[in-house]
Amino acid sequence: MLINGSFMKAFNFLSCLLLTGLITLATLTASVSAGQVVVRKSSEPFDAFAVRDEVQRQHAWREALRFQQQLQILQALPLGCVPVAMPYRYFSCQGLYYRPYPYQNKELFIQIDPPNVDTPAVKVD
Repeated sequence: MLINGSFMKAFNFLSCLLLTGLITLATLTASVSAGQVVVRKSSEPFDAFAVRDEVQRQHAWREALRFQQQLQILQALPLGCVPVAMPYRYFSCQGLYYRPYPYQNKELFIQIDPPNVDTPAVKVD
């Protein structure tokens, strides 16, 4: 079966049109996800430094929340913890280390990294 030449031209044109439409759609989708855009009138006062400071505060808050989720906080120490006074007061509990922290008239214990002990540790009774 022979296909008419004008039919092939129309088919090629529609194929190119479809491909162009898909590329345009992909480009628009990518540019829409670029972030929030705020449009202001030039007559409105605008303080770029205040915006920068607010963004930095929000970032610091998110980092603090992320860090807080990684904290291990205990209301009571496990049995067998050894109190140590140097280089600061902390407790050694079977390979984990906790530092006391006063909070609302209670003493909580926050897990810390192993202390850097340059001097010999002194046990506290």
